[in-house]
Amino acid sequence: MVQSTMDEPVPVTNSIDALYPSTNLSSQKTRWQNLIKNFEDKYGGKPAFVARSPGRVNLIGEHIDYSLYEVLPMAIAADVLIAVSPSMDENQKDVDAVLSMVNTNHGKHRPSECAVPSLGEAYIDATKHEWTNYFKAGFNGAIDLLRKEDAKFSPRSMNVLVDGDVPAGGGLSSSAAFVCASALAVLRTNGRENVKKKELVELAIVSERAVGVNSGGMDQSASVFSVKGDALSVSFSPELHAEAIPFPKTEPPITFMIAQSFVTSDKHVTGPRCYNLRVVECTLAAEMMAKSLGVELKRDSGPLGCSLRGLQHAFFDGGTSSKDPPVSLGDPQMPYKEQLETMLSMVTELLENEGGYTREEIAASLSMTLPELEEKYMTKFPVQAVRFMVGKRARHVFSEALRVIAFKDLLQDPNSATDPNLLPRLGSLMNETQDSCREIYECSCPEIDQLCSIAREAGAYGSRLTGAGWGGCTVHLVPRHKVNDIQKAWIDKYYLATKPEMSKEKLQEAVVVSEPGQGAVM
Repeated sequence: MVQSTMDEPVPVTNSIDALYPSTNLSSQKTRWQNLIKNFEDKYGGKPAFVARSPGRVNLIGEHIDYSLYEVLPMAIAADVLIAVSPSMDENQKDVDAVLSMVNTNHGKHRPSECAVPSLGEAYIDATKHEWTNYFKAGFNGAIDLLRKEDAKFSPRSMNVLVDGDVPAGGGLSSSAAFVCASALAVLRTNGRENVKKKELVELAIVSERAVGVNSGGMDQSASVFSVKGDALSVSFSPELHAEAIPFPKTEPPITFMIAQSFVTSDKHVTGPRCYNLRVVECTLAAEMMAKSLGVELKRDSGPLGCSLRGLQHAFFDGGTSSKDPPVSLGDPQMPYKEQLETMLSMVTELLENEGGYTREEIAASLSMTLPELEEKYMTKFPVQAVRFMVGKRARHVFSEALRVIAFKDLLQDPNSATDPNLLPRLGSLMNETQDSCREIYECSCPEIDQLCSIAREAGAYGSRLTGAGWGGCTVHLVPRHKVNDIQKAWIDKYYLATKPEMSKEKLQEAVVVSEPGQGAVM
């Protein structure tokens, strides 16, 4: 049975016992105690509260959230903690707020202070990759929401201390966790006792775009909506919706492992040629297919205002095309899965150039000038490309959306717990995703491919990259009794083979046996 908690407030708790697996609860208690002590040392008093938001691992549905297709992530135990105390009386108005931002990782992240005009916002220079930008992004999103309720709202000053153990650039959404925790902290500081999960997610999605990323919404949803022990189904059309999907009680239990490649791919840095480029390619695929079919795309919540899901809606709305003579479009009564299969079958016909398209060719196909094309699609988030592989990207999106349906159907099958083929079938879908990410979407890398290959040879049911790709982490569905064998294979054939000097501490960080974690709390 599915469960939606979207309209509930973010939980408030006085204990962290339910937030972490029992295996690392002791170390987490020490971490929280150190955070509070360091806050007292820095600011001379205890924090008023701690905002916490976790990272996530995406089980299936890679790079399709910004095309508005359903995804299936789960929260992990790694998280971002923000200890906070207001440093200005809540009745003090019409003065600049001051944000004092300190990170427990002093060696890497320097302290910073920022003045915010009483009716203004925190300045973010998106061309500079500074850790404080993420806090400022969450801050600005939160005060924008509060000003919609009170146009004269003035934010309070804040002392904050940030601690995070989600690996940056590791594909586990450290940036989304940071922005969600920041927005939550700002709302609570400025009088919001109850913060609705849905409003937090919606403002965090928009806020993260302020630091230069075409965020789709999966990361923020997983960080806030997740329920401990369950996967999370997140859909984006016609509006944002999330519901918990319990895992079948199988024997052996469903077990996931996460392995780091230690290849850092920060999408805020590599976006123009990687992540943001894929967003533009998918948007252009939708526009070019719509033009060929003679259908009009309506604006939607895609990062650039339209999406492949929007194309599917337009094609199957029961109307006729604008072509002369008019041709009938798709049957609106066709089942959703068959609609997707139809869209997939049309890609090769409508976007036939496997070698990609130049800017000039795309502009001509859309009846636009080159400056108009670049202004509309390549200015907000600049991209670097000579040819745009729109056909391959659309093929991945439609086929991955079909895999999400198949994966979810298997989890929800009432007979799944006793199906001896459940885990191999789930694993096969994950393997297909990895193949598509490598060959069609081209967002994998040799190190990721090697980790997946080693895991499969050692007994994993399914192995794939997770997150933006081009490095970062991998996720693996494994038999519980194979966990040690797979971990040893990675150590021998990947970690020590490529980095013989790697310390025992680093090796311990490299692999995690993951349980579905709890979303954001205060």
